[in-house]
Amino acid sequence: MDSTALDQAVRDLTDAKDRWAELPIAGRIGYLDRIRSLLAERSDRWVALAAEAKGLREDSPLLGEEWLAGPYGVLTWLAAISETLQAIDAGTDPLRGSVVSERADGQTVVRVAPHDFNEWLLLNGFSSEVWMQPGVTAANVRDHLGSAYRGPRAAGKVALVLGAGNVSSIAPLDVLYKLYADNEVVICKLNPVNDYLGPLFEEIFAPLIADGFLRFVNGGADVGEYLCTHPGVDSIHVTGSERTHDAIVYGVGPEAAARRERDERVNPKPVTSELGGVGPTIVVPGPWSKADIAFQAEHIATQKLQNSGFNCIAAQVLVLPEGWEHTEALTVAVRDALARAEQRPAYYPGADDRRQGVNDAYPQAETLAGSRTLVPGIDAADPKAYAFTTEFFAPALATTSLPAGSAADFLDQAVTFANEQLHGTLGANLLIHPKTIRQLGPKLDDAVAALRYGTVGVNAWTAVGYSSPRATWGAFPGHTPDDVQSGIGVVHNALLFDRPQKTVVRGPFTPFPRSISAGESSMSPRPPWFVTNKTSLVTSRRLARFAADGKLRHLPGILLSAMRG
Repeated sequence: MDSTALDQAVRDLTDAKDRWAELPIAGRIGYLDRIRSLLAERSDRWVALAAEAKGLREDSPLLGEEWLAGPYGVLTWLAAISETLQAIDAGTDPLRGSVVSERADGQTVVRVAPHDFNEWLLLNGFSSEVWMQPGVTAANVRDHLGSAYRGPRAAGKVALVLGAGNVSSIAPLDVLYKLYADNEVVICKLNPVNDYLGPLFEEIFAPLIADGFLRFVNGGADVGEYLCTHPGVDSIHVTGSERTHDAIVYGVGPEAAARRERDERVNPKPVTSELGGVGPTIVVPGPWSKADIAFQAEHIATQKLQNSGFNCIAAQVLVLPEGWEHTEALTVAVRDALARAEQRPAYYPGADDRRQGVNDAYPQAETLAGSRTLVPGIDAADPKAYAFTTEFFAPALATTSLPAGSAADFLDQAVTFANEQLHGTLGANLLIHPKTIRQLGPKLDDAVAALRYGTVGVNAWTAVGYSSPRATWGAFPGHTPDDVQSGIGVVHNALLFDRPQKTVVRGPFTPFPRSISAGESSMSPRPPWFVTNKTSLVTSRRLARFAADGKLRHLPGILLSAMRG
């Protein structure tokens, strides 16, 4: 795309930015309703385009991923933000349906899912909480949401969103967040990996485009660089790599590293970001059965192989308890699950080179099923280990171990290891038996509190937090541009919290009906996002249909398909 067309797009947005800033809430909700309808009509085409680009056969259960991480994710957010805005506009409580509590140390926790009966039914046993930063209390938490809509509106601004190429809902959700949370009109440059969705997005977002509030553009790094430095662009949001962020803020070339060291920025514009990182999955020792080992091996394989490993929160380091009686059996089961999962193309550019980088760093790396890598037994005491400092962004998983001891002692060590040895703070997973949870009592929540990650999953992959519309998504707060790691700021966050610290998602350790004998009050079968779920496509498509119109007639079909998975 040439500079003339880019300049015109920015001018259009500049002309419209104050109109958007001053637009009443009712008018904004009107756009949401129209976009939701347009998206519902085009969901099948969205998924078909993604399937073709990623090389998935049209009947593959893996297409369920494209429904959940595509149309479904956007549809649920549209409904959630609309409900929040309606409450703000009417002067009622946006947290109606949420549970507000305080931990023993005073930290405020808002349970944001399940939000209603339908969420309770469809994701039975799963929950999402947003934990707030110090200073936010149960009494004042409502003063810390929707700040863009309280008091005089700020002057209009133009935001640049640099879209991600891996997950198709990221760019639309980032666009919507800038518009509705930050009150800024948007020019979105799609990533070349998935810019085939551009024409479809223009149809879905046609109401916002027609009125001058949104523009989509395509192009490579040159287009991104041009827009990042454009005088008409006021702010930037990027989902991508730490390297991309640093190029935006500190430039490129021999002097860039020195500028970063001095925090000498070549681009003074505010930049928010979600940049991935090295994600741990921590296995807490406990009385696991053979069935538990088999199920959690599938869970771990899913955390690694979903979207062929091209996820910013893909599990990268499996932290095992050394000396635990089930460590070897679990390792064998994980190896088998990685090898047995349906084969798929490594569609994201550079995947072979990144896998080769893993193999070069670790001669002991095992190749599984021709395209997957397992690196066993990395020394946990090595602070410069490649697996601890470099995001693989490929179907490659590493394992390390820490002395088992008691569950409490192991958990303390694992939290310290994850916080101090691994690069990035986006997401961390804990797998822990219900009996061990009861044994630990409040020590488990203390460990969750101590983990410096933007999303923590307890028996639920952190991707559940990504897909929970009222949860926050982003790195743990406190990063600075010169040490950005997993990024700065949050997105999603349909309740518009302005001082969140982390999201905590929880799920059942065992699927229904085994959950009953394990003492868990959950009726969830194998989740539809598991790479081993044979009805994932049907279940996920039906979930998206329900998210589009909310009609109860969809529920029996969803539940029947889910139970067969």
